[in-house]
Amino acid sequence: MQAFPIASLASLASLASRRTVARVAAGAAVAGTAVLALSVPAFAHVTVQPEGAAAKGGYAVVDFKVPNERDDASTTKVEVNLPADHPLASVMAQPIPGWSVRLTTTKLAKPLTVEGDKVDQAVTKVTWTADGKGIEPGYFQKFPLSVGALPDNTDQLVFKALQTYSDNQVVRWIEVPQAGQDEPQNPAPVLQLTAPAGENATSDTQDASAGKDDKKETTAAAPDSGGGSDTTARVLGVAGIVVGAAGVAYGVLAGRRRAA
Repeated sequence: MQAFPIASLASLASLASRRTVARVAAGAAVAGTAVLALSVPAFAHVTVQPEGAAAKGGYAVVDFKVPNERDDASTTKVEVNLPADHPLASVMAQPIPGWSVRLTTTKLAKPLTVEGDKVDQAVTKVTWTADGKGIEPGYFQKFPLSVGALPDNTDQLVFKALQTYSDNQVVRWIEVPQAGQDEPQNPAPVLQLTAPAGENATSDTQDASAGKDDKKETTAAAPDSGGGSDTTARVLGVAGIVVGAAGVAYGVLAGRRRAA
């Protein structure tokens, strides 16, 4: 067996120890990074959600959900701008304890026709201001609005919003999300509109009628198929009788010839 100097053995042990420490440190660094990644809060945005179906041409109650993303300040004011390209003739706010609300009305460049009446003014902005503490850290608040009639010539409505904190910082939720692109840093609340209930009902009725027609065609075809089978069976039966009779006649003639 080859002998190694004591100094060489000590060097090898020291090297192995350093490698072990390096590996442990690297693992700890990775673990620490993972912990930091998990501890980063998932920031929420100001969003708009319908309590029911927001159908085109109808009325709906929508909620603007405002979370507090700060841990050192409260939200004291929320401003929501209604879409100018699709003005809403009717906008009503629901009272919220601890908040005052103000509706800003603007004269429309192009009047709306609602149930036969012309409307030349519409609410273009709704502002909620806290009377007390507002939305404290770790909480959110819903701000309901009754709106209508919803437009029937678009699939969505964009509501640009401003969120003001108690330290006077303003967060502008005004960036319009684009299809096929990443969500912007401060996206504006977007309300998706569904097809009118009448169109859905008409479509369902047409589908049901089509299904009934298919059943009728299938039922009508069944007797035809059965009739064809019966006719074929009868033809084959008659042919069999004829062939059998011919066989009997041939047998009689053959017997007579032998007797002669």
